[in-house]
Amino acid sequence: MSIQKNSRALFRASCCCLGLLLLAACSAPGGDDETPPDNAVSPDAPPAAPVIGADAVSADEASRFLTQSTFGPSEQSIDHLMTIGLSAWLQAEFVKPQESLLRDVLLDEAAGQEVGATQLSETFWTRAVQSDDQLRQRVGYALSQIIVASYADSQLEDRPVAMANYMDIITAGAFGNFRQLLENVTYSPAMAIYLTYLQNQKADADREVVPDENYAREIMQLFTIGLLELQQNGELRLDGGGNPIETYDNVDVTELAKVFTGLSWASRERFLGRPDQLESEYLPLVMFDEEHSPEAKSFLGTTIPPGVGGDQSISIALDTLFNHPNTAPFISKQLIQRLVTSNPSPSYVLRVANAFDAGSYLMPNGQNAGSGQRGDMRAVVAAILLDPEARDPSTTGDDSFGKIREPVLRFTHWARAFGVQRTEIDDINELQNTSPPDRLNQQAYRSPSVFNFYRPGFVAPGSLSGAAGMVAPELQITTASSVTGYANFIEDFIAGDAASANFSPNYADELRLANDAAALIDHLDGILTFGSLSDATRTRSIQAVNSITSGDGGFTRDERRVHAAILLIMTSADYIIIR
Repeated sequence: MSIQKNSRALFRASCCCLGLLLLAACSAPGGDDETPPDNAVSPDAPPAAPVIGADAVSADEASRFLTQSTFGPSEQSIDHLMTIGLSAWLQAEFVKPQESLLRDVLLDEAAGQEVGATQLSETFWTRAVQSDDQLRQRVGYALSQIIVASYADSQLEDRPVAMANYMDIITAGAFGNFRQLLENVTYSPAMAIYLTYLQNQKADADREVVPDENYAREIMQLFTIGLLELQQNGELRLDGGGNPIETYDNVDVTELAKVFTGLSWASRERFLGRPDQLESEYLPLVMFDEEHSPEAKSFLGTTIPPGVGGDQSISIALDTLFNHPNTAPFISKQLIQRLVTSNPSPSYVLRVANAFDAGSYLMPNGQNAGSGQRGDMRAVVAAILLDPEARDPSTTGDDSFGKIREPVLRFTHWARAFGVQRTEIDDINELQNTSPPDRLNQQAYRSPSVFNFYRPGFVAPGSLSGAAGMVAPELQITTASSVTGYANFIEDFIAGDAASANFSPNYADELRLANDAAALIDHLDGILTFGSLSDATRTRSIQAVNSITSGDGGFTRDERRVHAAILLIMTSADYIIIR
């Protein structure tokens, strides 16, 4: 890339400073401690109702809201939100049709194109950058980090249709009911492959066969209730001795594993074997009752009598998990972490968990989000995004509030903010798999394990925020290599060094401001950091832009100024840390 040497040095210094800031100020010491941190807000505080009429937002407030609820704001989306207000925006998003990833993969398959992991990556980038149903896609992505199936698994990488269907199931669940989402996931071929209960057989002592326990364990530990009993506000329940209480034991796992026996591919007459038709990879699994465990099954205080059929047994099990008192706070807190802040107060978690239970949330315009049925995700999403803590402008200066902006969201934000129109990636190797640390160190739906890219309670060693009792999940994938890798990666795309017409930005608005460094930085501040750029970063960026006085390497002076301004902001701690 042709950037003036002194400017390049400044960029690299900025990245080094960013790494130090993140590790010192935003991470946390310890390890994988899943214990919720102490918080200054009393867990007994009553839920705060939204203020009716508090629906209008400024440009900076709109940009911040869209940062939390979409794959990144643009000037157009900010203006639109300011025009219609928060409640109307949410209502409009709730009724938009889902834009399907599976459809894209099936069209490629029908056209005779080779379909594989590259198509999965491309469909995600296209939906994240171009889809009109931004809120659904964004919440679906958040859910995909809780209920994880990953095509890092070689079997799913080789079954893009099954994986694309799973991605659609998760995205549909963003506005559906959580109970239905659990059912759709359970009958998903992709999840059955990933957690190894596809063609899971009943026990047979003669053949030394026992039911696979993988899904039974993970649906409890990760997808619904967690390891330890919680209060409604997300804090731990304690026994008489002041110790945490486990939600389940190994007997529960063994018994629940019997429930998930007998499922196999649709469109087959036989239980075992591979699917005969492509549609089997996206149709719900079917139950072969002759392979389902017929005995009684007792778990989590529920007993399924002997002889109950497989589908009914699964329904009873999912009802038990869905109605468990842990599910609302366990899922609510993680969604808050993925969308708004890593360390929500107990009161924030309580309000969202209550919305989960009620299936309804009163929005600022006086209308309800949700159907009134427990687990309605529209109520949960509205409660998260409209909560007083999420919308309070003062929290932008609160060091205990906010989250690390994960790498995938940084890239999609850049693409949306600067008008990327073409999203094919066949000739862009960097986007086919962004998992390596010299790229983004993260690829959507390609986490290294069922535990996601990072744990919700991750606490990184030796940091100020850790000493303050705060978690920072995204720092589990933040390393010295990934900090510089991200800077190099985004630098190439900002300047168009990907050598492709695809993912080409439009900087027309920015180029008109290139003569006025202060105006350019302020403009970018509104789009990228919702007016929260620190004085130090603003001053440093203006100085760097003004230091560029000529064109070089095929770029004009103004183009180089715009590139430098965007890069400086997008590698600053002000951008990486969302508050």
